[in-house]
Amino acid sequence: MGNTSSQIVAACQQGDRNAQRQLYEQCCEMVFRLVNRMVGLQEAPDVVQQVFLQTFRTIGQFSGRSRFDTWLYRLAVNECLQFLRQAKRRSCERLAHEPADHSPEHARRVQHRELLERGLQRLDPDLRCIFLLREVEGLAYGEIAKVLEIPDGTVGSRLNRARADLKDCLIELGWEF
Repeated sequence: MGNTSSQIVAACQQGDRNAQRQLYEQCCEMVFRLVNRMVGLQEAPDVVQQVFLQTFRTIGQFSGRSRFDTWLYRLAVNECLQFLRQAKRRSCERLAHEPADHSPEHARRVQHRELLERGLQRLDPDLRCIFLLREVEGLAYGEIAKVLEIPDGTVGSRLNRARADLKDCLIELGWEF
């Protein structure tokens, strides 16, 4: 986040409602992307709302020692893991829909996307989180370590485990490599 972002965060720390709206608009998509993949589309809006309620409740604790995005990812990860613990492994089936494009290539892409989502949902939430922060959000190992409050070396080993576990899940689901 740039200089204007740090000004927005500072204004939020002073209780500025307009700044809170700006911060939400600036960060909502980033948070939703992670939360959606962690808890699923049906639950994501509620969890995102909780993330931002927690953000504005605790923004005074943000000291600026890390990037604001890193701090916000940490809050989002905590909310997702808390939600998943409370939900006790509910399973959600995706709604079937008729794709507009009936080409074999499109059908194959849709099938792969659905298999990947199902595989991700089978991963341990901590491993899923590391995988998503690296592969979807593009965070560096050091940033992931800060978000998850774990040593840098642990990020690499857990990421390797996440990739291996995901591959095993995908093979079980019928993905052909």
